[in-house]
Amino acid sequence: MKFTSRHSAARHSAARNTAAVIGVALAAATLTGCTETAAGGDDAAAAGACEPADVTLVGQVRTESNPYEASWLDGGDAFAEQVGLTQERLTYDSDSTRQQEQISQLLAGDTECLVMNILPNGDSDTPPIVEGAEAAGAYLVTQWNKPADLDVTDYDSWLSHITYDGVESGKQIGDALAEAIGGSGGVVALQGVLDTAAAKDRFVGLEESLAANPDVELLDDQTANFSRAEALEVTKTLLTKHGEDIKGIWAANDDMALGALEALQQAGRDDVAVVGIDAVPDALTAIQDGTMTATVSSDGPWQGGIGLAIGYCVATGELAVEDIADEDRAWFAEQFLIEQDNVADFVSPETSEADFACDSLFSRSQGSMS
Repeated sequence: MKFTSRHSAARHSAARNTAAVIGVALAAATLTGCTETAAGGDDAAAAGACEPADVTLVGQVRTESNPYEASWLDGGDAFAEQVGLTQERLTYDSDSTRQQEQISQLLAGDTECLVMNILPNGDSDTPPIVEGAEAAGAYLVTQWNKPADLDVTDYDSWLSHITYDGVESGKQIGDALAEAIGGSGGVVALQGVLDTAAAKDRFVGLEESLAANPDVELLDDQTANFSRAEALEVTKTLLTKHGEDIKGIWAANDDMALGALEALQQAGRDDVAVVGIDAVPDALTAIQDGTMTATVSSDGPWQGGIGLAIGYCVATGELAVEDIADEDRAWFAEQFLIEQDNVADFVSPETSEADFACDSLFSRSQGSMS
């Protein structure tokens, strides 16, 4: 991606400029080289013996009606095209039972060269997915949600778990909200799916922001399950309950922030600052036109590609599981605070083939989860 956070611009500018001049041919050559190395009997080839054409790529998210999750699957398609394959796109409509059924069906088939990039619905959904993949010998990467005591290094088929520092992002947008309302006043919070690390950690970040901004008062917090439609209704209720005391709305994702904006518009309120997380297109447009204050990007297209790339590189033998450093088995990836002064840098996200090369899979790591 061409995303660069302001706090780390110097560290990433050189990498970004390099990526800009790397073409599809170079990326293809890199991945072809991975395959040729594996076929040549290198020690790393013991990790996987799949011909590239035999690899099956699967991406699974909750719903494509969420623009962030749709962009994740689009990124998976971009990676698949890069290596001459297609991605199977699966959605489970936030239904844990349906998610498990879909994965069980996948694991009941040919799993020798199956690569799965999965968004578990909640923390409790991750263990059965991991156990199933391990038993079937499928290559698995998960993102966002897992129980804290579930250790990736205890497994061979579970290659990596990628997440983001939700405390940091929750605090970032909390601080942006506090600044937008002048450092004092009442705010309400829209929480996500409560059985997810993302929702829990982001709310902790809000609490840290409130501690650092003592004149900002949390009037109320309600869950809207990361849903725009639910956020619309919850916000209407909160506006009725707290009225003019609400100066700002903190939302744990952009879909809820956009639902809140719709409720504010229906109520004729244009004096309330709103923040979210995910950098979906409608949120970026709202930041551009000044109706929304801030969001945080985790770069959905990159997430959709990188999970498949890790599995592909192991499946084809370029990368052995034992050669993945422990800190890269469960890690925080880089995220980016977006406000009106830098939103133009994020409105047209594009995946870079260089991001998915087998020798740069963990280049966005911000450190181990442990």
